[in-house]
Amino acid sequence: MSKSIVVGSTLAILGLGGLAFGAWQIQEQPDGPRYAEIVDVEALTRTVETPREVCENVQVQQPVQQQSQPQARSSDPNKLLGSAAGAVVGGLLGNQVGGGSGKKIATAAGAIGGALAGREVQDRVENRQRAQAGQSQPQTRTVTREECRTVVDTHQETEGYDVSWRDGESVRTTRLENKPDGERVLLENGSPDWRNTREG
Repeated sequence: MSKSIVVGSTLAILGLGGLAFGAWQIQEQPDGPRYAEIVDVEALTRTVETPREVCENVQVQQPVQQQSQPQARSSDPNKLLGSAAGAVVGGLLGNQVGGGSGKKIATAAGAIGGALAGREVQDRVENRQRAQAGQSQPQTRTVTREECRTVVDTHQETEGYDVSWRDGESVRTTRLENKPDGERVLLENGSPDWRNTREG
């Protein structure tokens, strides 16, 4: 075997070995930083209710307190007018009954009964007039007063975010206080580092 063949074979073996070692080194070296894709961001909100008082001026009708009027005194406290008119009418009616001394008795009885009836009629008429005078229409006045009521204001408040991210075929969800800025997140030992996000 010639010397050149031996040298060539040796170089070839060494070259193949170098290629194999280089390929092994390439496989062992890390591929660089890994990123997971952010596939969904859902805001978590709650309804906050805040009560407050609202006041406004309104106009209302208010009854006026009326002082009681003293009842008018009767111009005929003894009911003489009613008694006299009743006596005349009763006497005339009594005079139509009977004859002789019986007629006189009937006339006297009619006069007495008529006087009593006339007195009662006059008393009822005066009482009705006083009652009507006291039933005057109630008076009212318009006043302005403040009325207050409680109203409730509502608004939505964000409590956090459910962020879904994909690493290969696996999709996971992490709850965060703040919304991530980018579309991808750096993975550190298989877990997302939410401080390191990037676009695209």
